[in-house]
Amino acid sequence: MNFEETKTMLENKGQTQLLKYYDELDQTQKEELLARIGKIDFSLLEILDNPSMKQKRGDIKPLSALKLSEIDKNRDSYEKTGIEAIKAGKVGAILLAGGQGTRLGYDKPKGTYNLGVTKELYIFECLINNLMDVVKKADAWVPIAIMTSDINHDDTVSFFKEHDYFGYNSDYVYFFVQDMAPATDYNGKIYLEEKYKPAMSPNGNGGWFTSFAGAGLLDEFNKLGVEWMNVFAVDNVLQRIADPSFVGATIQSECVCGAKVVSKAAPDEKVGLLCTEDGRPSIVEYYEMTDEMMYSKDENGDLLYNYGVILNYLFSVKELIRIMEDKLPIHVVEKKIPYIGDDGVKNKPEKPNGYKFELLVLDLIHLMKDCLSYEVRRENEFAPVKNLTGIDSVESARELLVKNNVEI
Repeated sequence: MNFEETKTMLENKGQTQLLKYYDELDQTQKEELLARIGKIDFSLLEILDNPSMKQKRGDIKPLSALKLSEIDKNRDSYEKTGIEAIKAGKVGAILLAGGQGTRLGYDKPKGTYNLGVTKELYIFECLINNLMDVVKKADAWVPIAIMTSDINHDDTVSFFKEHDYFGYNSDYVYFFVQDMAPATDYNGKIYLEEKYKPAMSPNGNGGWFTSFAGAGLLDEFNKLGVEWMNVFAVDNVLQRIADPSFVGATIQSECVCGAKVVSKAAPDEKVGLLCTEDGRPSIVEYYEMTDEMMYSKDENGDLLYNYGVILNYLFSVKELIRIMEDKLPIHVVEKKIPYIGDDGVKNKPEKPNGYKFELLVLDLIHLMKDCLSYEVRRENEFAPVKNLTGIDSVESARELLVKNNVEI
């Protein structure tokens, strides 16, 4: 759209503040601003005036898991099924890596953070090493697509190239950029991040599939024959990716998705819990739990709501395609949003000053007809890196890596 067309459109939507500094811009910045405005999905803002569009929780009930004892008993069978699927090219991997290492005091892609003490050992490297274990066991490469964001895409791609993909076959490594959503003030007005740039942020981890498809990678993976996608987050350095036992158990269960879970360390542990909602699989966040839900036990004395998700999921591609046209619930989240003020000066607020709009992967789970809850050993597969020190930190991840015989 040209300037006049953009101005008319923004007048109709009550968002003319985006052109406030247009006359101060050079020609390149003017073109960039108009192009960025043209990519904004203004329909997201409708939720602010339409509370019925917000997610409402249904009837929550506990969901049991395929427990470690049962998995260990059938592991050979599960692994055989999983390796057959991997050898046949039916399993792909999706790494969600759109964030920066801000909470680690690190202003680069989180996956490039060095966990090593006596040697270099990057978060990305840990994950690729884990996937290489499966490649060697199955004697077959697993295609992996890495979701980046506008702020870290170039750095991420360059990092993998500089490190020769950590020994992984680059023909099986793909990159795609996550879709973005506008950030607004409390009145629904989109902020300007710069005078030529509307404030935008990644649209949440639930937006991975539409971003993946929009980048043309769904067609690419279909050509490769991929039928299952293992989706996982960048910060858990111990997680097993394309785990043959997990893949095989999900296939044998005839479920259309699977979720790796760990038993809670304590009833009030701050983890999302796999459950059912109105009879379908779902995830209830720890802050949504009542005390009764949190502490209730079954006849064996085990917690009813016991299995926390670790953001490691296996999805049927057919089911993802089926639900792609569905509208995922939009989560409106209060955030601190840097913006250009009325005086033209950049502001960095110290407390929340507006809304971001996010789609969450947990909502994809709820659109599936069923889900295998698959228990893993916390000490072997759960070492998230969220903080520098303390719980779920660089310190705790290093300790767990050493316990799992990883040289750091």
